[in-house]
Amino acid sequence: MSEAHSHEISSQAPSSRTPPGPASAGSVFDIVASLVRAIAGVALVALVALVAAEIVSRFFFSYSLRIVEELAGYLVVGLTLFGASLAVRKNSLFQVGFLFDALPRSLRHGLNLFYLALSFAVCSVLIWYTAQLVMSSYQRGNVAPTFLMTPLWIPQLVMPVGLLFVAVFIVERGLVALRNGGRD
Repeated sequence: MSEAHSHEISSQAPSSRTPPGPASAGSVFDIVASLVRAIAGVALVALVALVAAEIVSRFFFSYSLRIVEELAGYLVVGLTLFGASLAVRKNSLFQVGFLFDALPRSLRHGLNLFYLALSFAVCSVLIWYTAQLVMSSYQRGNVAPTFLMTPLWIPQLVMPVGLLFVAVFIVERGLVALRNGGRD
């Protein structure tokens, strides 16, 4: 490699080599996002380990661990909600881009704020009802009709917590949108 080429590579700013992260409304949101990523990462590793252990157990020992399907289901729900919250933060949920982008900037800004407010309202209702479900399961002592007999409030708690993370990042998107005043 020539000296000029070597200098050109080393003089690039680190930000030019890494994709930009989501617009942040502050360090508190960054910390929450790091926490969500860590929890999702641990859940994903646990899911893969459980499924791999079940495969090995069935293939080599013709024996099922009998708990993998239940635990994997709980982990998938958690991964879905935590992943959705991070998708909200990155503004990478599905939208009809060609139609939305054709609108005037002020209308896009207004629709975006309306969408965020509506999303927050729906998310708040879901948090309330899933929290009620958790409390009901806890008070009644409901357990899963499975080998583990998991108290249902434990895996159900993932739903309001995951939705709370979604709501936090909806608020962040709203703060960023208000701060930017409609600038893309």
